[in-house]
Amino acid sequence: MLLSAENVSKSFGSFKAVASADLIVAQGEIVGLIGPNGAGKSTFFNCIAGDYPPSGGRIAFDGSEVTNAPAEAHARLGIGRTFQIPATFEDMTILENVMVGAFLRHSRRGEARDHALAVIEMTGLKELANQRARSLGTPGRKRLEIARVMAMNPRLLLLDEALAGLTPAEVQRAIELVRAIHANGVTIVIVEHIMEVILNLAQRVIVFNQGRIIAQGKPQDVVNDEAVIEAYLGRGHGRKAK
Repeated sequence: MLLSAENVSKSFGSFKAVASADLIVAQGEIVGLIGPNGAGKSTFFNCIAGDYPPSGGRIAFDGSEVTNAPAEAHARLGIGRTFQIPATFEDMTILENVMVGAFLRHSRRGEARDHALAVIEMTGLKELANQRARSLGTPGRKRLEIARVMAMNPRLLLLDEALAGLTPAEVQRAIELVRAIHANGVTIVIVEHIMEVILNLAQRVIVFNQGRIIAQGKPQDVVNDEAVIEAYLGRGHGRKAK
């Protein structure tokens, strides 16, 4: 296994956002995390990424204990993540933004630049390389966020609603990009509300509700699960999925 999260809990004061959640991700998988707003999936995701220390449980990556390790240690081990709201350096160019990620593996500027250029081409941003990040719209910012993380050479990519706010055509292009990243050997865990994305990408789905995992399995099985329909998808979706 590449990632193992066992009995992970996270509390904020008296509020338990995540309660005893388990997740095992094998090398090469694409796993989707879904659930209604406030279900705990993003908090669980942040524990995996190293942004939140869990209140209980254990997290390991490729055999290394990372439960209480900072986000930087996660990144150096090979865990990369995007954010729901892309955190771009507005006055820097697209190339310079991606170089920030590349410096994690390449200390020399020339090497970092060459690596960043290769990632920019792979992610479809080559023609915009010398533009300022502030010139980008939502699709470009999302793509830039992914490019900067990919410049870190992650083995595990954590996508936090990376396709939210895109038009249907933009979603299809983003799905193609994620597939290309996966084809290059990157394991992916994706938090997403757009069921089209989950059904098209995920090989396995984990469903959160009120801080707990209530279902998991293949996407089509999960969307037809009565507990999932009741808590998240709605009765109309359940009938359509069948």
